[in-house]
Amino acid sequence: MRIAVISDVHGNDIGFEAVLNDLRGETIDQYVYLGDMIQGGPQPKQVVDRLRDLGAPVVLGNADDFLLKGYSAEDADTAPERLLRLRTIREWSIAQLDEADRAYIGTFQPTVTIPLNADKQLLCFHGSPASFDELIFPHTPEEEFERMLGAYSQHILTGGHTHMQQIRRIGDSFFFNPGSAGYAWSHNQPADQFRADPWAEYALLSVDGGRIAVEFRKVPFDVAALREVYRRSGRPYVDEAITQYSPRL
Repeated sequence: MRIAVISDVHGNDIGFEAVLNDLRGETIDQYVYLGDMIQGGPQPKQVVDRLRDLGAPVVLGNADDFLLKGYSAEDADTAPERLLRLRTIREWSIAQLDEADRAYIGTFQPTVTIPLNADKQLLCFHGSPASFDELIFPHTPEEEFERMLGAYSQHILTGGHTHMQQIRRIGDSFFFNPGSAGYAWSHNQPADQFRADPWAEYALLSVDGGRIAVEFRKVPFDVAALREVYRRSGRPYVDEAITQYSPRL
């Protein structure tokens, strides 16, 4: 069984399409999407339409929830200027979607479980099984990691949220993050020189009896086309978004 695990598209349908094109011609038994698919980028409507056409299960991410509600649990801890920016972009994003689109996003689930074989399942979530806001990094202390995932270690576990490809053992199983298909970026860069990566990330999980494999992939996409989509979109703060995909000086 081969499962394509895709997360954090964030309204970048060009990156999303690059992933799907990379998989064209391969045998994929199941697709699953780990949340934060719509909000942020210049193509929220296109991503919703593509997801609906594909028909695979979608996990509810924190940005999906924020898109529908207009607020989040982290608002009180967010700097006022950043919160205004997030809310302004969210208002534009939600205006691109009709009632049927919003209802579709409302069907996203906190977790998705996919049977793999007689004794293994893939448990899919965004941050952790308990909360889409929780963060799992390679450097997360083991005690904290066990608190978030230990009760589910009979499964193979996969989550997104951090935009960081990683794999980490838990008990006799493991957790992996496929990275971001729409907004990949290095966590090791100065904030005043921030740049997004010109590729889309995802993962393939293969299960064949007792043999289990995870393949992490990075697929380049047309950055010039994405910058042009931003220019034409009418999305607020477009110059800032385009700069994220410009070469460093």
